[in-house]
Amino acid sequence: MRTITATMFITLDGVVQGLGRPDEDTRGGFPYGGWGLRYNDEVMTRELGKGMARAGDLLFGRRTWEDFSKAWGNATDGNPYTALMNAATKYVVSRSLHDASAWQNSILLRGEAAERVAELKAQPGGDLAINGSASLVRSLHAAGLVDHLTLLIHPLTLGTGTRLFEGPAPLTEFDLTGSVTTTKGVVIAHYRRTR
Repeated sequence: MRTITATMFITLDGVVQGLGRPDEDTRGGFPYGGWGLRYNDEVMTRELGKGMARAGDLLFGRRTWEDFSKAWGNATDGNPYTALMNAATKYVVSRSLHDASAWQNSILLRGEAAERVAELKAQPGGDLAINGSASLVRSLHAAGLVDHLTLLIHPLTLGTGTRLFEGPAPLTEFDLTGSVTTTKGVVIAHYRRTR
């Protein structure tokens, strides 16, 4: 059976919204877009590179897939992440998306996320990696489908914004399997769901 690893950039108060750019996700009037950029360093780049090298197929919610397809889908910048992102098989889970042809190697999984991903997870194939897609991670976590979490815990609070676990989440225990602290104080913590 495939495993699912979710990688999330998160603040000390649990916010996961809009870390990359000011216009990334302004839902609810979120004013702090781009909060994560000043924390990037060589340690984070190296650790994320290790994760990308291990990743099999990618799994996205609709919003993140649309954003990533615009950013990576037509890029020809020589960045090794660009080549990995474009070559990978990408599954996008959505009830509203009608077509996934905007980004090469993308496959649309229509319907309820937990049901469709459980079916995908049971099929033979490479492990699945989620980058971002907080709503998808929440839904899959609630269904017991997330096997590993990598949290990039940033040393700041925002006080507002979408949090990783909003609303009820099931009691779930994780073992810490490793951690690294970057030069800018981001703790990259790797967790494995306790069975």
